Amino acid sequence: MAAPELPKFDLVVATVDRSAALNRLLASLKRQTYRSFRVLVADQNEDDRVEDVLRSHGSLDIVHVRAARGLSRGRNAALVDIDADVVAFPDDDCVYADDLLERVARRFAANSSLDGLTGREADDQGKSPPSWARDAATLTRENLWNRAISFTLFLRRPLVARVGRFDERLGLGAETRWSSGEEIDYLVRALDAGARIDYDPGLIVTHASKKTAPDSLRALGARDGASIGYILRKHGYPSRTVVRMLIRPLGGACVALARRDRAGAGFHLATLRGRLHGYHAKAVQ
Repeated sequence: MAAPELPKFDLVVATVDRSAALNRLLASLKRQTYRSFRVLVADQNEDDRVEDVLRSHGSLDIVHVRAARGLSRGRNAALVDIDADVVAFPDDDCVYADDLLERVARRFAANSSLDGLTGREADDQGKSPPSWARDAATLTRENLWNRAISFTLFLRRPLVARVGRFDERLGLGAETRWSSGEEIDYLVRALDAGARIDYDPGLIVTHASKKTAPDSLRALGARDGASIGYILRKHGYPSRTVVRMLIRPLGGACVALARRDRAGAGFHLATLRGRLHGYHAKAVQ
């Protein structure tokens, strides 16, 4: 019996204000052991800063798409041009392991009932934030929160066609307070459409960690918290889930205070306030 054919990938990369990081990502794609993929670069820069970078990786099949600013807008601009079997959304500052696409391709080829895969984030030392789940699972509305991030996401194209565009009210550069969470919203919509998406913590994408000052850390907590609150309300999550998502940052703040970690406590409290504001915002539709 013939082995199943491996899928082709379209890698959608929205980029803005970065050249060196994009160069690093593309260099990692040139090292892939599996070569059946295109790179759709949604260029949100107002200048031509990435053109030299793209030319320097001429061995890659790159589609250069001009897009308005905003992460979800950029991805939506590129989705118009997808034609591969599987679609992924690497950040412009992440790195793929050399065998990542080969491993993902073999997983899809071996299981025709699988609509999507998501993996785990790690830094340059291979460490993941403590919130990441370490057990493999099939995603549900309840368990996806610590098992998914956009740059570890791989979806079959028919599922992307069903789910459609990213919500442009969400994601970096959105003209709202919901400047994250676009991939969680997308996954909830995919699951509601009947998709089977598996989380494999062994599929790791490197994303460099950044040290954040306390004030910026609180702003990050408020931003991400507001987006989560928005998503909980938008998708009609039950009260038990909403309460659980409010208790988590409150518990985190108590632990941080017990450890005399004022910055950590400030982050968790800002996250709690953000989730409350996001959930009760009038803009939710």
